[in-house]
Amino acid sequence: MLPHTPSMPTGPLAGIRLIELGQIAAGPFAGSLFADLGADVVKIERPDGGDGMRQWPPLTGASDNTPGFSENFASVNRNKRSVALDLKNADDVAQLKQLVAVADIVIENYRPGVLPNLGLGYDDLRAVNKKLIYCSISGYGQTGPYATKGAFDVTVQGIAGIMSVTGEAGAAPVKCGVPIGDFCAGLYAAYSILAALRQADATGEGSHIDCSMLGSLLGVSALQTSEYFGNDTAPVKMGSAHPRNAPYQAFEAADTYFVIAAGNDKLWQEVASAVGMAELADDPRFITQAKRAQNQQDLVALLAPRFKLRPAAEWLAEMDRRQVPCAPINDFADILHDPHVAHMGLVKPVSLPNGAVTKTVGFPVSISGFQQADIQPPPALGADNQAVCDEWLRTDQIRTDK
Repeated sequence: MLPHTPSMPTGPLAGIRLIELGQIAAGPFAGSLFADLGADVVKIERPDGGDGMRQWPPLTGASDNTPGFSENFASVNRNKRSVALDLKNADDVAQLKQLVAVADIVIENYRPGVLPNLGLGYDDLRAVNKKLIYCSISGYGQTGPYATKGAFDVTVQGIAGIMSVTGEAGAAPVKCGVPIGDFCAGLYAAYSILAALRQADATGEGSHIDCSMLGSLLGVSALQTSEYFGNDTAPVKMGSAHPRNAPYQAFEAADTYFVIAAGNDKLWQEVASAVGMAELADDPRFITQAKRAQNQQDLVALLAPRFKLRPAAEWLAEMDRRQVPCAPINDFADILHDPHVAHMGLVKPVSLPNGAVTKTVGFPVSISGFQQADIQPPPALGADNQAVCDEWLRTDQIRTDK
């Protein structure tokens, strides 16, 4: 197996060493945010198969002599290196602790209690590196009545209330199509780690971050939780509509659906004029934003037949002309080939360890003075065992500030 040899990392996080004890989505996504910005992210995987996402289809580049490589795995593990260690083997645990001693961050998303039972909990690793930032990502946190309860994205979306406000009224529960439980937790984890790193630099002391999927989903549900706190009534499913704005939803045109967001009185007046019903702007039911939201079923009943008279492209052009926020209902094939996405440079080529070349969405935020280098391939399992130890554990590279 050829070693994985990424180019010299550059970026605002270059020089940071991160050990990722993560699998599937939340932990690896958090690690990928650091890797994209230049941190040296070393993914620790079990030797017998590694991260379970390695087996997730689609598998690209398969031939008679070459196994396919998971596109899903590549998307959240590019720019990383892989070290294969058996965490039930004392020698491998000792080797991992040597790496931890010269690392800045550990991210893990095992079920609570698993790593402490292996001698790899926060207290165990703090003993070898007092400045270590140790971030635990889990479904429900490290303590409490649900701490040991199994969690996947869909179950946490269910318990966190997300599914209660997703989908059409009266229809069966549906989850958000994007795994927001995993990815919101990864975002909160990365943000919290950077805050803790700053504190560690100031005090010389690391910390343990307890980041839960449940807490993260409640955190991004600020409008829904505040609505409940304000009126003591739980928000409900409204499809694409909005509880405080109207018209602010998808409408069916003559050929397909599109969406508009008339979020203030002026925009509403433009919509009313666009459909040839300017008088609606002065209708007492619709004269203010609050009134429109309160009476939006009546409003939709008046607008929907008009929107069905013309194709979506014509309505989108008309709304753009009037500066009313609007959009087509794209699928991912549409948006990934969109000219604005091309202008933003979001879609990048990436090579896979089996030689195949595919595409990925790169780091999506522009930072002045930083241009992301070519995306490095996701690592083959265990490709960097020797290289990481050689680099991190050389006597002249062991940092004395630990």
